Amino acid sequence: MPASTERSPIPPFNRAADHSSVTSPGRTRSIGEVIIHLEQVSKVYDNGCRALIDVNLQIRHGDFLFVTGPSGSGKSTLLKLLYGEERPSQGEVTVNGVPLSQAHGNRLSMLRRQIGIVFQDYKLIPRRTVAENVAFVLWAQGFTRKEIHRRLQPTLRMVGLQDKANCFPEELSGGEQQRVSIARAVVGTPPILLADEPTGNLDPDNSWQVIKILRKLNTVGITVIVTTHDEHLVRMSNHAVVQIRDGRLVRIQP
Repeated sequence: MPASTERSPIPPFNRAADHSSVTSPGRTRSIGEVIIHLEQVSKVYDNGCRALIDVNLQIRHGDFLFVTGPSGSGKSTLLKLLYGEERPSQGEVTVNGVPLSQAHGNRLSMLRRQIGIVFQDYKLIPRRTVAENVAFVLWAQGFTRKEIHRRLQPTLRMVGLQDKANCFPEELSGGEQQRVSIARAVVGTPPILLADEPTGNLDPDNSWQVIKILRKLNTVGITVIVTTHDEHLVRMSNHAVVQIRDGRLVRIQP
């Protein structure tokens, strides 16, 4: 379902104040426009494993989409193709107007800044605080100290961790660590958020809290794609679903 025009809890880039080299590889998409397109995409690994087979899929700006299927069905491979970590064996993946077959080097790096990623195992830096983990993304992209500070607190507030800014990952619960991971993924206000089994290590209550945050982000215009094998969570969420089985897209449920 397309997102509403609700105001974002995270402030937009202050480009007048920010002197970083952040640029967009493609024009800004309007709600409802196709932002991701997979056309006859297959992925076969060197060992002969066919991870994806003839996948055709269009995802529109503002969509919230679940990708379901058993372990090993190709869900994570799909996200890796969208992020440019993997390349298709055949077919074309286009993200935000950029064919990934043409995205290399600096152009691929710029495109990746348009995509936030949430991992099942959080991938936080152990010896850095919550604030430092979230700010690291902006620092690595060359944002000014002033702009990083301007964006940090609203982002932590959005995930309910404003009082945990100075804590280290080991001092947090699994659900809190995943919320840090989400904050890190969206602090740069990317138009696309990929979440790979974000609730896989969480109990039902924390899983639902994570989904509620992702839904909140979707209402302010971020396109959200979530892989999961938790069918109960999918039914509770009432969002569009695609199912992958043995590398094939077998069902699309609007």
